[in-house]
Parts: sequence; structure tokens; C-alpha cells
Amino acid sequence: MKKEIITEVIIQANENKVYDIITNLEDYENWNPFIVKSEGKPVKGESLINTMINGDSKMTFKPKVMRADKGKAFEWLGSLWFKGLFDGHHFFHIERIDDKSTKLIHGERFSGILSGMILNKIGEETRNNFILMNRAIKKKAES
Repeated sequence: MKKEIITEVIIQANENKVYDIITNLEDYENWNPFIVKSEGKPVKGESLINTMINGDSKMTFKPKVMRADKGKAFEWLGSLWFKGLFDGHHFFHIERIDDKSTKLIHGERFSGILSGMILNKIGEETRNNFILMNRAIKKKAES
């Protein structure tokens, strides 16, 4: 069973500025309402340590960077406990509109034997957190 959450936001900033914000992991704790801490390097093949808040729970996970393409995309793949149980391929795709505006497509594709059950519980809250994060990225990029 495959599920996904996809959100979008238009940002009045160029694609490199948006990319720099989402890949400046050490700064997440200063502006990000969803992923409140991130450690590691935004380099393909590197492992990250991300701490997120979803509802009343705080959770740390260790995804692997799958793609870090300057001004275009940043993606990671994480698993709950072990691969195949509940996996999330998180992505930020950046589309240039013009010199001063960018569309950010922020989402996650979920798979694994528990994905349907877990998404039924946390799906709506997760979508809302993606939207909150998008607003925070937009605010930071436009300030």
C-alpha cells in the first residue's frame, strides 16, 4: 500500500534561497515548527538525525539523504524501526517561476506494511505540519 502527502507553496524568492533554507539543517531549530532539530550534512548518501513534533509526540528518526540537487530538490528516506514496516520518502522539489518567485512542492511518499494504519492515525496532522513548515519557509525566504 502506497500513500502520499503533497503540499505546495509559492514563495517570493529565488530557487537557490529556498534551497539554502531547507538544506541549512542546523538552523531548523530557529524557525521550523515541525522538524525542530536536524543534524547531519545535506549530501546524498549521508545520514541525518531529525527530531519532529507531530501532535503531542516528539520523535527522532535517522533518514538517509537520497538527493541534494542545488536549487532543485532535497530528499531523504527514513524508516520506522526497520525498512518495510513504515517508510517515508520525504521530498522538497523546487520549481523556478521567474527570477523572484519559486514553487515549493513539499511532500512524502509512504510505504510499508503499517503505512495505511499509521497514516489513518497521523495523516491529517502530518499534512497540517507540512503546511506549517511551508509557511515558515516562505516567511524566512521572504523576510
